[in-house]
Amino acid sequence: MSKYIFVTGGVVSSLGKGLAAASIGKLLEERGLKVAFIKCDPYLNVDPGTMSPFQHGEVYVTDDGAETDLDLGHYERFTNSVCSKESNITTGKIYYSVITKERRGDYLGKTIQIIPHITNEIKDSIRAVPKNKDIDVTIVEIGGTVGDIESLPFLEAIRQMRWELGDGYALNIHVTLLPYIKAAGEHKTKPTQHSVGRLREIGILPDILLCRTEKHITLEQKEKISLFCNVDRDAVIEAIDVKTIYEVPICFKKQGLDDLIFRKLNIKKEDKGLEKWADYVVERVKHPSQEVKISVVGKYITLPDAYKSIYEALTHGGIANDAGVVINKIDSEELEEAKDLSKVLGDSKGILIPGGFGNRGIEGKIAAIRFARENKVPFFGICLGMQLATIEFARNVCGMKNANSTEFDPKTEFPVISLLEEQKAVKDMGATMRLGAYQCRIIKDSNAFQAYKKETISERHRHRYEFNPKYRKAMEKQGAVIAGENPQKDLVEIFEIKDHPWFVACQFHPEFKSKPDKAHPLFRDFIKAALGS
Repeated sequence: MSKYIFVTGGVVSSLGKGLAAASIGKLLEERGLKVAFIKCDPYLNVDPGTMSPFQHGEVYVTDDGAETDLDLGHYERFTNSVCSKESNITTGKIYYSVITKERRGDYLGKTIQIIPHITNEIKDSIRAVPKNKDIDVTIVEIGGTVGDIESLPFLEAIRQMRWELGDGYALNIHVTLLPYIKAAGEHKTKPTQHSVGRLREIGILPDILLCRTEKHITLEQKEKISLFCNVDRDAVIEAIDVKTIYEVPICFKKQGLDDLIFRKLNIKKEDKGLEKWADYVVERVKHPSQEVKISVVGKYITLPDAYKSIYEALTHGGIANDAGVVINKIDSEELEEAKDLSKVLGDSKGILIPGGFGNRGIEGKIAAIRFARENKVPFFGICLGMQLATIEFARNVCGMKNANSTEFDPKTEFPVISLLEEQKAVKDMGATMRLGAYQCRIIKDSNAFQAYKKETISERHRHRYEFNPKYRKAMEKQGAVIAGENPQKDLVEIFEIKDHPWFVACQFHPEFKSKPDKAHPLFRDFIKAALGS
């Protein structure tokens, strides 16, 4: 039977509960435990698939095709855990399931209530993740902030689970804010006291506190927090700001957080340390032997979480090459107005175009791709970036004036990117794209094969539009290389061009499978090419 760690947060949002949960998972995994993760999101959307990046940030995609919260990306990057559609539980999913059961008559005419029906559904959903998977510890993160009305059913559900499981089988970790007031020259513990007070009103007693702070906490402050929050002094853990997120597990390790968790969950495992992680990942991020500038041209550049996995995968590519990656974030709409792209992109050693939807900023991205192609700058196109690379090639190399995607111009004369027949009848927007893992067969004489070193791969997708095979021969005649195809449907997955140092565009999202200690092959080789340019 799996044991459980419930992670909650208080005072303000964006305290880093996801990173804390991922770091805890890393500590447990390094000591030989098998971990699983769950993110509970209290919004009524069934999933974030139809939510704007301005509202939600990045949508993370799992192998089984679930569109999920971006925190699942942290879980998979830090550990070997593979998340699934069961790993992200939303209020929308819970209510949808309960109402469906009520309509079927499963409740035998009973009045449906938050307690016990909604809370029971939440508990059943949490228990389903580790079932039959030999999971030692399941880490459950509750989204939102303690005190939010929408998260109350989730908090009640974990309160019940903690009581039902008993000591040694579950514990509560609360992430809270310990602000440093410059004028007073000291930390203030009152926000943490109030946050823990709200938790206790709900019936949840935290076993461990993770105190987010920008300055180190004194022993006296820990004792004060311990006294007023009914938490052991050694269970008041400092979660201090760090230079790189990959330092967080090391900071927790130094304070004995893993030993504390093992003690409270009655687990005995040998301590193996984090030396490899510290030497290979953290040291290379903090003290790289070289540096490279990569321009990311997108439409959501002002939103730090919109391309979260892209930025992290670039960092991973840098780690693999012992290089610091300086990311130059460029708004594609601004490029549409630029008269001289060399002033904006001239010092870039590599250019990356990420995924996206809609026609805003499209021509700016196409201009950046043309700059990369003509100036032999290493180029990496992902999802929409691949589609735009084919459009740019069709227009400016193959002479197909105004070639386009039917997403942007339904009446274009040269629809080099178009909807699959199966997509044309789709009316509902949620979970109807080509989602999740699909196989790709790679040709040997390609940059992609040099990266992967194998002919068959599996990568995750999230898109509706595809390369139009009608234009394949015309493009190949002009130097395009169809480097990868889906063997089941003959869909183009990787587009390259000849006579270029490194020009790779893929229909899938490789960033979702990259880790700091195991960079994705395409990101690794992209950074390698950029360093050599």
